[in-house]
Amino acid sequence: MNSNDLHQYGLDEFFRAATGKCSGIAIAAATAQDAGAALRQFREMMELLGLAQHVETELAGENGNHAAIFRLSEECTATWAANSDTLQLCQQLNLDTHGNPCDLEREIALAMLMSPVSFQFPSYQELTSALRIRKNIVVNARKTALSFSTDAAERPAEYWTYHAASGFTLLPGKLLIGALQQATQPDESGKRYSFSCYRATEYIILLSIAQELSQCNPGLYQQLQGQWEKQAIMSGKFHDVFLHEYGSMEQPLPPGYYVPGDRLWFRNPDEPSSDATGYEGSWVFYLGNGQFTNFWKRAEPYTLMSKCVEIYHWRNATYRDAAGTLQVDEKMVEKLVQQSLSDPEQTARILKEMLRLREPKGVYVAGGCIDTSREYPRRVCPGTSDIVLPLMF
Repeated sequence: MNSNDLHQYGLDEFFRAATGKCSGIAIAAATAQDAGAALRQFREMMELLGLAQHVETELAGENGNHAAIFRLSEECTATWAANSDTLQLCQQLNLDTHGNPCDLEREIALAMLMSPVSFQFPSYQELTSALRIRKNIVVNARKTALSFSTDAAERPAEYWTYHAASGFTLLPGKLLIGALQQATQPDESGKRYSFSCYRATEYIILLSIAQELSQCNPGLYQQLQGQWEKQAIMSGKFHDVFLHEYGSMEQPLPPGYYVPGDRLWFRNPDEPSSDATGYEGSWVFYLGNGQFTNFWKRAEPYTLMSKCVEIYHWRNATYRDAAGTLQVDEKMVEKLVQQSLSDPEQTARILKEMLRLREPKGVYVAGGCIDTSREYPRRVCPGTSDIVLPLMF
């Protein structure tokens, strides 16, 4: 099997034919022997995490394609995450993902093992890198604290320079990992810098990938360093270069299914207030333990409930400034959220509306704020990475 042909990895039909399902975690292999080795390696990891007894494993092979496949047992999935709702995993299993790094690894692995969409990897090494990157995202996101701005952007002047054509790029002699930490983590810089929530997620993903590349693929890390010395990758191009998306409008993920390290979007389903710049929706990471990032108040991460109620009240806090531009009064939003959360009946009414799946772009009829898909980083290991940078070095 050619590892360069492996996303998504062209194995969905094979997995369904071989097992009747396309879910959980699958590691592709060139031979049955390689698949067996991957199975043993994964089971050893699960043994170390104390999860092996809950994981169903199998070897599959068809037309020269081989794979080791892993899923959480149906009994455990039904008990710990009914309807694929992973938000209560930590409470169900008494995991302390802040105090115990292994518990964060357990939550990530468990959520992936019960995925309704198969996470497919061309090697065991790619799987372990993916797990570490997700862990990096959670740790880095927890450390991130920023000043919200929809029309201003700033970076530490001793690390970054800005040009309209190239965006924020590194100053000579500055290393990418340290520069990203300085820009997003006030514990490192002593200051909060202005970001949009979307750009903030890009910096955290880039930092988390770079940290893994520095260990597993130094050559690609140096290319990444060189890229940001000359040209930043942003917005849609960033998504295309660094991320895979799973779930879709046609085959939506369950509304309560999240894996720590997922990037996702909460849509503002109110058309009038969505015209305010920066309030079309909200980009966040899932941190695990039922929490989502709050870059502006990092000590107060959102729950699904509080995030939905906040977005709901954007519609009730709009105004036009002196220039006639539509704005949202954040202090008013905060006041309205507190009022709603103290009233169970009002909260229930809001959630009934907001917990619906979102509608397609441009449609505002009866949808909610829950996205149908999530995003996660691409492969990074030598020989199987599918990150292709625009600049060649």
